[in-house]
Amino acid sequence: MREDLLHFIWNTHKVQPKQLKTTKGEPLVIWNYGIHNHGSGPDFFNAKVEVEGQLWAGNVEMHIKASDWYAHGHETDSNYDNVILHVVWEDDVLVFRKDKTEIPTLELKNVVTPNLLDSYQKLFKNSNHKFVNCENDFADVDDFILDNLLQRLYFERLEQKSKLIFDLLKDSKNDWEKVLFTLLLKNFGLKVNGDSFLSIAKALDFSVVRKLQNDVRALESVLFGMGGLFDKEEITDNYFSELKREFDFQSKKFKLSGTQIQKPEFFRLRPHNFPTIRLSQIANLYGSQQNLFRDLMNADTLVKIQTFFKISASSYWHNHFTFGKESSSSSKSLSKDFIDLLLINTIIPLKFCYAKKHGKDVNDELVSLITVLKPEKNTIINNFDKVGKKTKNALQSQSKIQLYNEYCSKNQCLKCAVGASLLNRIS
Repeated sequence: MREDLLHFIWNTHKVQPKQLKTTKGEPLVIWNYGIHNHGSGPDFFNAKVEVEGQLWAGNVEMHIKASDWYAHGHETDSNYDNVILHVVWEDDVLVFRKDKTEIPTLELKNVVTPNLLDSYQKLFKNSNHKFVNCENDFADVDDFILDNLLQRLYFERLEQKSKLIFDLLKDSKNDWEKVLFTLLLKNFGLKVNGDSFLSIAKALDFSVVRKLQNDVRALESVLFGMGGLFDKEEITDNYFSELKREFDFQSKKFKLSGTQIQKPEFFRLRPHNFPTIRLSQIANLYGSQQNLFRDLMNADTLVKIQTFFKISASSYWHNHFTFGKESSSSSKSLSKDFIDLLLINTIIPLKFCYAKKHGKDVNDELVSLITVLKPEKNTIINNFDKVGKKTKNALQSQSKIQLYNEYCSKNQCLKCAVGASLLNRIS
């Protein structure tokens, strides 16, 4: 038994509002269940109940056992002075407010249907051996319920991503161009080098990027140098030597320091994701765009946004993946899948935050953008597809990642529309 089931029972009115009695046998009528409180304080605010003919307005607190009232220290907390009803699964002790007045108690275990308890126990049975608790029933969930849940979860995920963006905005003194550069650099690093590239972006004054935008080789040398990619003294490659000299010059000119930077990794990466390739690509991106943030915020279609990312690494990298080791020639332009990831993880969240900062609603535009992108492929999405309801687009894949990370993996089934709908079927 978990307290979230008690909240679900109360919030969805699974007790008969009439013919109830307190644990002292007093007639109890529930006129208003109150508003569910997800913060500190009593569990439900502004309820209205009638106890033995006396109408009371105030708050409701819920516990598995009545004695939890004392275990949680509520008897000395003034936030609980206005509790008018204590709702528990098991009444094991009398409960009093701070002023020594007794609080009426409703015991739930005998006033809910056995079917509800059976379904609840079935949902959590063998949860350690399942991908998600509802995997046996997930495919049967009504499409309307699931679609609404996924759209809500997508914006919940955007809100989570907003925290980093607004932190970066504060650190940069409201320089949106700097924020865009930082996010792009982080996401060019993908999972393996994201933190490393982020440390480069934070250590590099964006004014240097602005000053070097028209000189791709100089900007490339600064990114490589800040990332510690010139540390191998044994390389005699001409391009390596030229870039290293360039970085030495720019480093003295702008007083650059990479002491706090996490060095990027090559291990476990496909060659096209090597830091050499990705850093060269972003140098060329900024070399081809003078007002990238402004232009991206004004672009309202996928095609318009994609045009800004039709760039490639510098010509040296056409037949290299690392300094001094020639390889067969291959395109080092950004792939469509990579651009889609930039849209999902950088451009759309940034559009969301920029609009929010200026009091604008661009939710429909963002939904239009995200729903034409292919869903991501990862373990979470693959497992959801196996249990039913194939993932159709990037909105759904982002939402399912949010669903799994914030609800399924934390057993928060009763805060999820899917879990609630499964219990509501039979109760």
